[in-house]
Amino acid sequence: MSEQDLRRAVALLEKGDWKGAHQIVQRDEESALACWAHGIVHLMEGDVPNARYWYREAKRALPARPSITKEISALKDSL
Repeated sequence: MSEQDLRRAVALLEKGDWKGAHQIVQRDEESALACWAHGIVHLMEGDVPNARYWYREAKRALPARPSITKEISALKDSL
């Protein structure tokens, strides 16, 4: 996935458009950053088990009490 695509997905996450972000990040199951974004998508959706799966794929621990805003910010800072 290109960095531009990932930045577009993050911008959608920031706007609360997890469905739009999902359409982008689900195309890349290899990139750790895309997997992290995919996990955030499922947190926003309320599907914690699926989010946990994608956090594992991203080699990240799912916070015990995740803050979606903080997760999006941290992901954005990682780009």
